[in-house]
Amino acid sequence: MTAVLLRLVIYLVIAAAIYLGVRKIWRDWQHQFKSQDEEARRLRRERDKAERAMPGVIDLKRDEDGTYRPGGEHDENNRR
Repeated sequence: MTAVLLRLVIYLVIAAAIYLGVRKIWRDWQHQFKSQDEEARRLRRERDKAERAMPGVIDLKRDEDGTYRPGGEHDENNRR
């Protein structure tokens, strides 16, 4: 009976160690991927801002009929 309990305790300790190790690896990978996604998002945002600042970009506004058209009358040449 004692050998069975000892064997059961050993199996439980090994299973707990594997579970905690896999959980730690999962969290580390998740954090790494999340930080890479945030960096890519930040770079994409900076690229979009730089493209919007270019002189040939036209600002589109939604008209009353729902169609997007170049900016209003107060926009000079409908450009930024």
